[in-house]
Amino acid sequence: MAVHEVERDAMTRALHAAARGPRGVNPQVGAVILSAAGEILAEGWHHGAGTPHAEVDALSKLPEGAARGATAVVTLEPCNHTGRTGPCAVALIDSGITRVVYALDDPGVTSGGGAERLRAAGVEVESGVQAEAVHALIEDWLIAHRLGRPQITVKWAQSLDGRAAAADGTSQWITGPQARADVHRRRADADAIVVGTGTVLADDPALTARDHDALYPHQPTPVVIGTRETPTDAAVRRHPHEALFYDTRDLAAVVADLHARGIQSIFVEGGPTLASAFIAAGLADRVLAYVAPVLLGGGRVALTDIGVSTIAEARRLAVDEWVPLGADLLAIAHFTPGVNETDLNETDLHEPDLDEGVR
Repeated sequence: MAVHEVERDAMTRALHAAARGPRGVNPQVGAVILSAAGEILAEGWHHGAGTPHAEVDALSKLPEGAARGATAVVTLEPCNHTGRTGPCAVALIDSGITRVVYALDDPGVTSGGGAERLRAAGVEVESGVQAEAVHALIEDWLIAHRLGRPQITVKWAQSLDGRAAAADGTSQWITGPQARADVHRRRADADAIVVGTGTVLADDPALTARDHDALYPHQPTPVVIGTRETPTDAAVRRHPHEALFYDTRDLAAVVADLHARGIQSIFVEGGPTLASAFIAAGLADRVLAYVAPVLLGGGRVALTDIGVSTIAEARRLAVDEWVPLGADLLAIAHFTPGVNETDLNETDLHEPDLDEGVR
């Protein structure tokens, strides 16, 4: 059966409703209930883990029996499992809904299959409506669901000869204002920003995402990893979000805990030791390398040991984009399949007394 224009419009409304829900362990989902005549009867969205799903939230706003013969328009395939809440597919069937239109299939092994269950109960089902728009909204969640952890971007700034700081440890500023503004825009897109204690002690970064002197509306949660104490008056402690401190060198455990907290994307700012440790542990999906046309020499390299002892072990990347930023150049790249991954337990995560600055 063809998808009607009123259903496409309802999907747009469901998409806006979904965006009202929080990012977290569960995807942002919206739902709209249409009468047989195409009138909007109710809308709902998922308000967070443990709360009714979008379909049930919308149905709860209707009198008993009001959904009979109606159409449910949902951004994600109605779930087919019992977790903290029951299966949405069953709730829709029990409500008397006769048609369901949704955008994306549920990728979950246990939660997927709702469309098949609906069809088996005699409900008409159409999928793929405004799939691209819905995918854009929950892309980070989909990636985190596939990986079983947050998507991790490792960023650094370097001189043309691969240095992150001058011989005396100074690093502000290797790159120019356009590159630094680009970093802040990308910080604002992330759920968490991660640094090592070396960076905190050396540069006292605020770890905020700033648009000139103002803060971006969305701020990443600051995360500090390392065994050294962060001073009580450190700038990171005045961040809009309470900072998370991990007194450990077990990056896999940190990433797992952040995932459990609903963090979908991580922006690793370094310094070089921490950035290298993430890469060595196989916990990096994407690299942002800001390259400035300056030469520094010396030994303060942008990356340290990443577990490569011979060219055959090189960590291969595919460049997605080269972005000119004033005099600087940004390389955006992702790791290609089949690279060797070093177990973190075999990686010695040292913390030098003086680490790089956050640019």
